[in-house]
Amino acid sequence: MNNMQQLMARAQKLQAKVDEAQRKLGKEEVTGVAGEGAIRLVITLNGELKSISIDKSVIIADEKEILEDLILVAFKDAKAQADARYSQGIKEATNGLHIPGF
Repeated sequence: MNNMQQLMARAQKLQAKVDEAQRKLGKEEVTGVAGEGAIRLVITLNGELKSISIDKSVIIADEKEILEDLILVAFKDAKAQADARYSQGIKEATNGLHIPGF
């Protein structure tokens, strides 16, 4: 029974570390870029969009689709960075222990 209590205490400590890491990581931001920097999106590691910056040079009325594509590329860039940093942060918090769902 003592081993079970120790195991539960370790699991609770690990959960607290993961919770803290998630809280901290959720505040970090990354910037996705497209069009050689003409489009910049800032998102948190949780995927919350914080800001969009669009250079005037890419705002051309007849080329709306190009602007939309650039925004999508910038978001995908930011999301890939966010996912990688988030995964690394959780890995560090769990000392490399793989926990399903994180």
